[in-house]
Amino acid sequence: MQGLLHTEQVLLADLAKGKREATEQIYNQHYPVITKWIQNNGGSEDDAADVYQEAMVILYEKSQDENFRLSCKIGTYLFAIGKHLWYKKLNRQQQMPASLPDDAENDGRLDWAYEDDVNAHRERELYYSQLNVALEQLGEPCSSLLKAFYQQDKSMQEIAEQFGYTNTDNAKTQKYKCLARLRKLFYKG
Repeated sequence: MQGLLHTEQVLLADLAKGKREATEQIYNQHYPVITKWIQNNGGSEDDAADVYQEAMVILYEKSQDENFRLSCKIGTYLFAIGKHLWYKKLNRQQQMPASLPDDAENDGRLDWAYEDDVNAHRERELYYSQLNVALEQLGEPCSSLLKAFYQQDKSMQEIAEQFGYTNTDNAKTQKYKCLARLRKLFYKG
């Protein structure tokens, strides 16, 4: 058992580093179990794929947190997140079963223990959605400049060249003005 935990810890660390092999291994190893369970509980293949994808995103985001310690197997964590997401989706669709089936790998307590992780993920999604709306309202060249700096990790020198600024100080000044405008747009709504 200790060897398995060590392997899972290494796999989780590799996932946090963005290693494709780790992502593929986790995805392929646990996808069939979780999707079969969702399909057996009223979901389509597309529903199962969507829920599993969201569970993987949550696992990836949690793996980025250096304080995150997985206290169970990766598959158990993904299963609990997947079940929770599926039940929330059913509940939203007013199709929640009268009682929850007892076919999980645990007694049900584990499923709801991850609600904070799911809620935090949803809050981040809402935040980024609102941020994207504000970026669209910001217009050009500010939108492209901020994306170049924050999303594409371009240096101020690269940005100065790309946007035609005479030097990096002018590019920094423009970036500062763009950020100030973005803050106004973001926090007004």
